[in-house]
Amino acid sequence: MATDAKAARTITRNDLIRLLNEDLSREYQAIISYVVYSQVLKGAEYMNIAAELEKHATEELAHALIVSEQIDYLGGMPSVTPKPVKTSEDARQMLKFDLDNEEETIRNYRERVKHCEQLSEYAMAEQIREILIQEQDHLIALATALGQDPPEIKP
Repeated sequence: MATDAKAARTITRNDLIRLLNEDLSREYQAIISYVVYSQVLKGAEYMNIAAELEKHATEELAHALIVSEQIDYLGGMPSVTPKPVKTSEDARQMLKFDLDNEEETIRNYRERVKHCEQLSEYAMAEQIREILIQEQDHLIALATALGQDPPEIKP
């Protein structure tokens, strides 16, 4: 029943600004991790994914710019602080960190689309849907590099 009450709760513009700033901090985290991981992954088996991670870093920067623009549009100040970046000497572990982060990002952006629509911010919801498409592509690439199926993302 608590989930229903949470879903029924009306979000405010200030709530959306706060949540988008959390998303922005996660985008900064992704930029940093993709830049670092793409350079430190070693071994022939990681050559393709390292190049893909460089591309992901650029896409995450584009996401950060879009999210920042939406925060500004809502009257907020975009965050300047990334979420913590995990590192490891183990290449598989780094890819797993990224996979976990992408799962969380996708889960949050799915919620953000609903939040935008609650506030009748349909254009913003569409912007976030476009980001979601790329985040899901990132998830698939990471899962493939790890030799596994993309995880099912539950709310």
